[in-house]
Formats: sequence, C-alpha cells, structure tokens
Amino acid sequence: MDLRNIAIIAHVDHGKTTLVDELLKQSGTYRENQATTERAMDSNDIERERGITILAKCTSVEHGETRINIVDTPGHADFGGEVERILNMVDGVVLLVDAAEGPMPQTKFVTSKALALGLRPIVVLNKVDKPDAEPDRALNEVFDLFANLGADDDQLDFPHLYASGRSGWADAELDGPRENLDALFDLIVKHVPAPRQIADAAKPFRMLATTLSADPFIGRILTGRVESGTLKVGETIKALSRKAEKIEQFRVTKILAFRGLGQQPIDEAVAGDIVTLAGMTKATVADTLCDLSIDVPLPAQPIDPPTISVTFGINDSPLAGKDGNKVQSRVIRERLMKEAESNVAIRIEDTPGGEAFIVSGRGELQMGVLIENMRREGFELSISRPRVIFREEDGQRMEPIEEVIVDVDDEYSGVVIEKLTGQRKGDLAEMKPAGAGKTRIVAHVPSRGLIGYHGQFLTDTRGTGVLNRIFHGWAPHKGPIDGRHVGVLISMENGVSVAYALWNLEDRGKLFIGAQEQVYEGMIIGEHSRDNDLEVNPLKGKKLTNVRASGTDEAVRLTPPVRMSLEEAIAYVQDDELVEVTPKIVRLRKRFLDPHERKRQARAG
Repeated sequence: MDLRNIAIIAHVDHGKTTLVDELLKQSGTYRENQATTERAMDSNDIERERGITILAKCTSVEHGETRINIVDTPGHADFGGEVERILNMVDGVVLLVDAAEGPMPQTKFVTSKALALGLRPIVVLNKVDKPDAEPDRALNEVFDLFANLGADDDQLDFPHLYASGRSGWADAELDGPRENLDALFDLIVKHVPAPRQIADAAKPFRMLATTLSADPFIGRILTGRVESGTLKVGETIKALSRKAEKIEQFRVTKILAFRGLGQQPIDEAVAGDIVTLAGMTKATVADTLCDLSIDVPLPAQPIDPPTISVTFGINDSPLAGKDGNKVQSRVIRERLMKEAESNVAIRIEDTPGGEAFIVSGRGELQMGVLIENMRREGFELSISRPRVIFREEDGQRMEPIEEVIVDVDDEYSGVVIEKLTGQRKGDLAEMKPAGAGKTRIVAHVPSRGLIGYHGQFLTDTRGTGVLNRIFHGWAPHKGPIDGRHVGVLISMENGVSVAYALWNLEDRGKLFIGAQEQVYEGMIIGEHSRDNDLEVNPLKGKKLTNVRASGTDEAVRLTPPVRMSLEEAIAYVQDDELVEVTPKIVRLRKRFLDPHERKRQARAG
C-alpha cells in the first residue's frame, strides 16, 4: 500500500479539527453504526472546552490504495514545541485558511517552520460559504505570506482548493459540485511525495522520537517516523542522545501503528511509516532509537527558547490542603519533571529553598494550560506573576518582542493604538482597513507589555476585538513599563465574609469575593479604587441594639463579585502577590501574609 504523511496547519478556530472529522467519516474509518464524536481529534478536556488544539495528534485514513497519515498540529505559538517536532515526521502540509479572515499569526508561525523544512504546501480556503468570505483576497494574502517567509519557486506554485469542512466538501473551483472531499484526497496523493525513507528500507533501523506518552498497560511509549530500515517486535535496539551518548539498550515489546483514531499492534515497522514503540525506560523526545550498529544520532530540530518564566510553589495559606490532595513540594516537582520530559518547550529549575520551582515556557496560555491540568489532577499551588526572560547580546540587554495583530471596530482603533504604543512601548508596524467597518492593526510590542493586557483589550473594545500574537524576535531593552495602576483590598482577619461588611466596602472598589466565603489575613478580596493597598475587615457584622424602628431593616444587596479566570488572575497579580490555585477555586493573596512582614519587605526592597 502506498504511503503519504501530511500535517494540517491552521490558525485557532479556522476549522482544522472539523475538517479532519469529515476526512475520517468519508474515508470509511467509522463503521456505519459506530457512534462518533464531534472534533474527535481534540481528545483533551481542555481542548474541547476551549476549542483549541494543544497536543499534536496523529490519525490515519485510507483512500483507494493509499494510506494517509494525518498529523493535527497545534494552532497556537505557545505550543510551538509540539509543532517543530511533528513537522519532521511529514512530507507535505495542508494549510487551512479561513476565507474571511485570511492567514493569521499562528498560521504564519507554523507555516514558516514548514517552509524552512522544504515541505510543499496545499492551500485549502475553508468556510467559503460564510456570508463575509472573500476567498480571492485570502488566496492573495497566502501568496504574499509565502513570499515574505522566503518560500522557493516550487512552494510558491502551490495548488489550492475551496472547501467547507463543516459541510464536508472541497472542490478545485468555487462553483464546483460541493459533494465530498474526494478532490482533497486526490490532491494529497498526487501532490505530496511518498516518504523518501522508503528507499532506505535495506539499511539499519533508525527513528527519531518526536512525542512521548505513557500507556497504563505497556508503560513508556515513543512515537516517530522510521527513517531507515525495518523493525520487528522482540528485536533489541538502543537509544542515543543528541550528543551521541548511549542512554539505554532495550528490547522492543510492542509496535503500534495509527489506524483511524486508534492504534493497532503490528509485527513490523517499515521505513517511512509513523509508529509508536514500547519497551524503553529512559529514552525521551529528540533521542534516536536505532540498531545496535549505529553510533551517530539523527539531527533533532532546535526548539525556540522560552520567553517567560513563572514560579510554581507550595500552597502555604491557612486554607491549604482543604481542596486538593497533592500539596507537597516533592509531588509538585515530580509532576513538573514529568511534564518537562514530554514537552521540550518547557524548562524546570529548582529554587534554593526547594519549595518552589521556576518553570520557563513560550507564553501565558501554555502556562495556564499546565496549571489547569495540574489543578484538575488534585494539586494545590501558589503561582507568581509571569516574568519575561532577558538575554545578553554583545553586552546589551535584549528582550523578546511579539508581533500583535488586532482586528477591531474602527471606533476603538484609537484607544488600542494608544495603549499598545504608549504605556506598553510598542511600535506600530501597519494599519489598514479590514472591511465591514473594521481596522487591522499590526504592532511590535515587548512581551512584558502584553502581560495582563488581554482583559483590558476586551474592555476597551467592548468585547468585539480580536487579538493574536506571535514571537517576533529580540530587541534592545525598552525601559520600564508601568504595571497595574490601582491597589488592592487586603483582608485583615481570618474567617467567613459577612454581607454587611462587604456592602460597606463596595465604595472602596470592586470586590472579588461574595458573602459567606472563607477569607484569611493577607488574602486579596478586591481592587482598591486608588493606587495604594488597603487593609479591610470583611468579617465586621452589623452592631445590634435593642432599639428598633417600626419598619424592617433593609436587606443588603451586594453587587456580584468579579470572578477571574486562571489566566486573568495570573496576569493581574504584581510581583509581591501570588495566585492560590486549588481544584475548586482561584484566590489572590499577598506573597507575605503578615502585614508587618509586608512592610519590612517593602522597606528593604
């Protein structure tokens, strides 16, 4: 059977996972009576909830005499470590572009990686049946994008299709029959070359591990593409690190291949196919699994460096251990090390005290997803404000810069430009009308300036703006950037909040808690309307007397409190504050709960 390996690239919410669903259905992967789920490739709970792809996943469909291995890549730059590794396993890419929005920042990020590897793209203009679709404009923007990314003549001469993933059709012409996806299947078989590794089938076995996972029955498993040779179950091979050091020698206990949405055991892995091996105990991502006679490892794709770091610590608040069952620093460290093993874009460092760990990664979303996964597993954590990672070049301090692409209604463009280029030290790169009363703004902004900006951006644009960002490069340090301009309301007591006390505090600012909630000394319960922090008592009840008016007392009506999401809370806190994360709740607190210690630290620093 012929073989094709392709990756599907798309920006968040351009319909990539929905298109894969239709490919699976129309290829006969599902039985006629089989129950199917929408967005089958988004297997992770957080992926389903947020509608984004976080983990690269592989599936397989058959079209005639050809098996097509399809890799669903993440659309967000924060998960770029997944993207870079996975593109090494494929021979072609399908670039899916929304016919209304055109190519977006995450499209640009993943496409640049694919073009640099010499992969020839197929462009699919999706959602052409939307009322605001402009497929011709989107196609021209794709061509301009490829040219700007340095595509060669072969890559610029790309075939394209018009499609609607939700309706399950793709055609070479915009006014085609709109019946099925056969045109896409045929184009993949015709345009994407068969794996060049097939020619090396007689050579010794070699495979580069690209993803790591664990199976409860067979243990540690590594997935990758066989670069040369063949491998049978029971054979003994070894693992080499990137520096050609021997990690371990092991017997292959199982070989799994992708068949539809599942994996099936096979007896032999052949050159060019994407397979999963079991039997190793130490080998990890970017290691070479090879025949015992080989001493030179396969080259592993370099990973873009982390740009932000966050400190994960134990939860030492008075309410620690009430919600979660994993609270010790040893357990937190084990979980973070396990994450770093499978996610090469994350770095873990110990702190001198041993009770906190510095986790470095690509962005706030990547950190937020890791924290969310840990809290669902029963962990309790205290999280610091994200800090940008600087580096020195020729004696000059450099900081990461991000390209920000904003689509807003014309009336809000002024305030967005003012915020990005003023207090956040960004440079305006481009501004142009995007049609339908909208403006597209492109700016290069320091990563520091974007921490905590997204919530403010949604407020400024009344929730109608769309902001996308991507790592642009390094630039000289741009000086201090102002943080939050208001102080916070800090509880001075331990206990349960009282409605009457909160009602009296509403004049002081916005509250983050409601009545009958557990609070403790040093916990942040609201935002002060002024620029200083204020210690308040949320437990103070109404003084009762024996004198009563003839009428009844007025019932206390509280304004609903502001409830922050995990990412909003992490972006909101300052350097002297922490986010307390448990399986049930997200709280804000001061780093030092004792007011005297806070004052001493403020004087010292």
